[in-house]
Amino acid sequence: MEQPITYFDASTQPATIALIIDASPSVLPQSDEMKAAARALVDGLTPADQVAVVDFSAHTYLLLPFSNDWGLIRQAISRINVRQLFGDTGGSNIYQSIFLVAHELFAGRTGRKAIVLLTDGQDSGLGLTLDPVTASPRPGSPNNRLTFDDVARSLAAQDIQAFAVSTQSRPKGMTPTWLAAHSAQTLLTGDARDLKIPAYTLYLADLVRRAGGQLYFLREADTLTDTFREIARRVRAEYTLGFAPPQNSATRPTWHSLRVEVVGHAGVNVVTRPGYYARATP
Repeated sequence: MEQPITYFDASTQPATIALIIDASPSVLPQSDEMKAAARALVDGLTPADQVAVVDFSAHTYLLLPFSNDWGLIRQAISRINVRQLFGDTGGSNIYQSIFLVAHELFAGRTGRKAIVLLTDGQDSGLGLTLDPVTASPRPGSPNNRLTFDDVARSLAAQDIQAFAVSTQSRPKGMTPTWLAAHSAQTLLTGDARDLKIPAYTLYLADLVRRAGGQLYFLREADTLTDTFREIARRVRAEYTLGFAPPQNSATRPTWHSLRVEVVGHAGVNVVTRPGYYARATP
C-alpha cells in the first residue's frame, strides 16, 4: 500500500559508527590487513563523526567507547592483537558481538548510526546452516537463546545500518547482479545452495541486506581506502523517511516489506532496508 511521507530528514548531522573487528584465531593471517582497513575507514570520516572500537573472539571487548578523538581511535585499533586472545576459547561469536554493540553502545543514540564489521564471517555461536530454520528460535531451545533473527531485528529497531567487510574471497555465484535480484528476499534459497555459496557468507550478506548496508570483500577493491571511502559516503548520504499506519490498525510483531520509489528521476539508484519490524499494538 502506498504510504504518505510524514517525516523527511536530509540533514548532514554527524554519524556514530561502531567498528567491530574479528580477533579470533581464524583471522590471524589477515589481522594486519584488517587493522589497516579499519584505519582507512577512520581516515574517510569527518571530524565531527564519532567512532567506537570493539574486538571479539569468544567474548566481546570494548576498546574505546564513542569518541571523535582520532588519536585515541587509532590507538585503540593498534591495540587489537589476535594472539592475546588465543586464550579466549569458545569460538568466534560474531552475531553475539553485533547484538551487544547494538543494545549497549547505541542505546539512546539518535541520528545516523552504523556498524562496520571486519571478519571472515565464520560464526560458531548460533549454529547457522544453509537451512533457514537455524536463523529462528528452535523448538525446545531456551527462550533467551540468541538467534540470527534477533540480531537483524535489533539493528532494524534502532535504525542501525550494517556494513561488513569479509576477509574471504567473493564466492563466484555471489555476483552483484545476483545480490540485486534477491534484495527483497532472504538469500538463504535453493539457488544459493546450487551456487555453492558458503552459509557463513550468505548470513553476512543477508544481515547487511536487512540493515540497509552492503557486503564488501577485502581484496576486491583496488585499495582499502576506496572501499572505506564508499562506506563513509554511504553513511553520510543517508536520508530518513517516515510514515505511520492508521491509528486504528492493529499490528502484530512481524516483518513488513518496504519499497521506496523515486518518481520523475530516471536512473536514480535507491538503497534502502527491504522492510521493517512492527511492534505489537493492542
